[in-house]
This record gives sequence, structure tokens and C-alpha cells, in this order.
Amino acid sequence: MDSTDTAEFEGFVHACAPSLIRLSYALCGDLGRAQDAAQTAFERVYQRWGKISDPWAYARRVAVNSTHDGWRSFTSRVTVGLQGDHPRFSFDPMEATNDKDEIIRALRELSHAQRAVLVLRYWQDLTEAETAAALGVSVGTVKTHGHRAMQRLRRILDVQGDAERKGVMS
Repeated sequence: MDSTDTAEFEGFVHACAPSLIRLSYALCGDLGRAQDAAQTAFERVYQRWGKISDPWAYARRVAVNSTHDGWRSFTSRVTVGLQGDHPRFSFDPMEATNDKDEIIRALRELSHAQRAVLVLRYWQDLTEAETAAALGVSVGTVKTHGHRAMQRLRRILDVQGDAERKGVMS
């Protein structure tokens, strides 16, 4: 990678790290795993820099795959970062409102595929086609997972809301 490519990659990392960590956190609910997934994505993008047409889409797909339950089987880590002084990227889950916390807890009860569809479609604001490409599935699969996930999420949130209302009224 020449100096121009390195500068472009560093700009990419600066621009995308916060969003990639938020995406990963929404999928796995664990800040450490989310940061690891983002790091893995940046490592893979770095290895293929200049060969991939859409680094953000590629990074997103790697992060989604990396957050899948049981994904960690690393024995060693290579740290890809920016040289010299650079800001640390972090996502503080405590910044989330109670409503977001409730939604994240409910998302954890969905399958990884359903979580991925909802997070990409509604939090990352991707189209059905973009979500399908990010997950490596058909648009029909995205629609099915999205529909079933929303139904289940509504049931989960209704049950949680009923329990909270009963607790307040008791």
C-alpha cells in the first residue's frame, strides 16, 4: 500500500469506525465483541484495499459475520490502526436511552439473522437490496426475516411493557 492508499484507508477508518462499532454492538450486545468485530472488519478491508469497490459495504458485511454467536476463534490478533496520534473510537452503550436499552435487550432474543436484518434495515437505513448484499442472502430472505423479526420483537416488547405496567400498578 502506498502513502496515498494509506491516507485514504486512515480516512476511511476515521469516518466509519463509530458507525461500525454501533452496528456491531446492536448485533451482539457486547462492547468488547463489537470492537473486535469492527477491528476484524478493518483488518480485512486493509488487506483488500484497492481491490474492493465498496469498502464500507465490505466492512459492514465482515462485521455482521463477525458478530455471529460463537464467532471468536482467534489465537492471535493483528492490530490495524492509524499511525501516530489518532483518536480512540468508542461507543458507550450507557449513552443509550432506556428505550434503546429495551430494544437492544429484545433484539438479543432474536436469531442473529433476524437481528442483522433489523439493524441493517432500520438502524443503518439500508434498502432491502443493500441488506441482502451485506448479508449474502436474497431480497426475499431479507423480507421474510424482517417480517418475522418485527412480529417477534413486538411480542417481546409487549410482554416487557405488560410486566412493567403490572409492576407499577402493584
